[in-house]
Order: sequence, then structure tokens, then C-alpha cells
Amino acid sequence: MSRFAPKPDWLRVRAPGGDTYHRLKQTFRELDLHTVCEEARCPNVGECWREGTATVMLLGDTCTRGCRFCAVTTGDPRGAVDTREPEHVARAIARLELLYVVMTMVNRDDLLDGGADHVGRTITRLHGLRPDILIEALVGDFQGHLSAVDVVVDAGPDVFAHNVETVRRLTRTVRDVRSSYDQTLAVLERARERAAQKGLRMLTKSSVMVGLGETDDEVLETLRDLREAGVDVVTLGQYLRPTQRHHEVLRFVELAVFADWEREALAMGFLYAASGPLVRSSYKAGEVFLRTMLTRDLGEAPAGVAAMLDERLERARREAARVSAELGPASPGGLPMGNELGHLPPSGLVPASSLVRRP
Repeated sequence: MSRFAPKPDWLRVRAPGGDTYHRLKQTFRELDLHTVCEEARCPNVGECWREGTATVMLLGDTCTRGCRFCAVTTGDPRGAVDTREPEHVARAIARLELLYVVMTMVNRDDLLDGGADHVGRTITRLHGLRPDILIEALVGDFQGHLSAVDVVVDAGPDVFAHNVETVRRLTRTVRDVRSSYDQTLAVLERARERAAQKGLRMLTKSSVMVGLGETDDEVLETLRDLREAGVDVVTLGQYLRPTQRHHEVLRFVELAVFADWEREALAMGFLYAASGPLVRSSYKAGEVFLRTMLTRDLGEAPAGVAAMLDERLERARREAARVSAELGPASPGGLPMGNELGHLPPSGLVPASSLVRRP
């Protein structure tokens, strides 16, 4: 395939718009809160925002790994951590009319716990401010340190997500050398086990990109491996090349093939599977969560999911208004005007120097 080959018609989407989209966009800017939805130029941003779902990134914008599919800046943050971020992000998101938020992160191999405590404190604080909001933690592999996985799970996210990204054979050429296919499976399995130990109603989730040179059989093998690890929800989507420096697109997968994979995944026992060219890890996340939990509890998802989503979105609007009234006017970053770090409620802040992984 020529690297300049035009994209198929099914990869074209309308530009995002609508009152809800523009209102959220303005609020994100006012609170100095930047979303992965925008920075990654996700094709579903308009649809997700209208449905009350957004994705934010924690722990800065510099990743310690250099995966060939990802456009995030690679470098060495040298242990830099904004210890105020859990409070900032929690307060900012709590003001927004969101029913579901995805908290993702860059890989932070320079930190002793990979940033797990930082993510966990953000989840805990947001739950304290907005008990109604559904939280997905989309995290890295913490270099396989399962104690770090426990920290995130113990914070009580509704969904624990970690993406396998590609098939076993291509892992070394697509992902950073420090990322491992088996390590990913181990992280997902540990998250499921820890949630069961703690009696938590938590889903596990992973995502696969296609178009990188994998075969259809390898995709099915990856689905089987994820299911064996106890993953509840899986998404499959078309890889799109961010720049000419990144891994090339080797095929555009036909719609019928995506449909076959979705049927196969459900037959394997996944509670939910979303498979399509524009599907991304957080695609229709709020709806996916409700459908999956209802399937788990009732054996099937009733037809009233759309009404349930509308009800939860209306509740989110009420709760966001309540939090905004309680916290008062916000400055960029989500803190009240005139508030200094020393006046924040205790949140277990630690100096960044104690988190640095020394060579």
C-alpha cells in the first residue's frame, strides 16, 4: 500500500459540533484542562462529549517510552510530578457535566511506582466530590510491578483498562521494548484478581489496533489471550498513522471483518465488544459500561439503556452545578480563586524527590 493512499470512505466523519460540545470545550479551556480527545484528534470527540464522556491525561505530557504508533512526546521527565494535580483535576472534572471520565496517563518509568499513587489519589478525590461519576483508569503496565496495579484498583475505578495494542508477533516492533505482551496480560489478570479480593464491582478492559501487519488469525489469538486473562470488555479499531515518522498503515480493514471479530469476541465470552474502523479505547464508554454491567447482572442488557444514559446525564448536570456552587469560582487548574496549596484539604501529598527512580 502506498503511504499516500487515500483513506476509505468509512474512515470519514463529520466535524464535531453542537451546543454540548462547544460548551464543554469552552469549560475545558477555562479550567486549563486538556483532553486526550482533542490532542489525539479522536474522530469520536463530538459524539463522546455529547454523551457526557471525556478523557484526560495525568502525570504530564512526556512519556518515558517510545512506541511507534503513538504521537505523545518521548523523553525523561526526571521525576517531575505536580503534586497538586490530583486535586486540580478532580475539582475541574467535578464541575463538568460528565457522566463518565477516562483518566489515562503517560508511562512514567522514572517513578518508583510508575505514577500509580498519583492516579489513585486523583480517582479517590474525584469520587469524593462526584460520587455519581463513572471513572475509567486507563493506565500503563508499571513495568510489571503488580503492587502498583493494586494501588490503582484499590482506589475504586469503575473500569480498569490497559491496552495490549497489537498482536504478540508485532509487539516488539510496534511497542516500546520495555512493553511486553505477556506483561500486559499479567497486569490485566492481576487487576481482575485484586478487584475480586476487595469485593469491587469493577470491569477490566483492553484495546487492539489493526492495520499494522497482523493477520486475522493473530487478532483472534489476541482476543483469546485477553479473555483467558479475564478481560470483560474489548475494543478493536483501525490504526491511523499520526505522522510519517510513525509506523505505516499496512491495510485498511474492511467493515465485514470488524463485524466478524465482534461476533467472535462475544462468542468467546466477553461481556461487551466494540469493533469498527473508528472505534477507540474509550468509544461510547458510558454506554459500554452500563450495557456490560447489566449483562453481567441480568444476563442481557435491556432496551432501556438509552433512557438510563439520559437519566445519568441529567444527574451529572445537577451534580456539576452543586459542586460548582460548593467550590466557588475556579481559576485555571480547577482550584478556587485565591486558594494556595497550603490551604487545600489534606491529600497525602509527597515530595517528588521521594518518587524518583534512581539508576
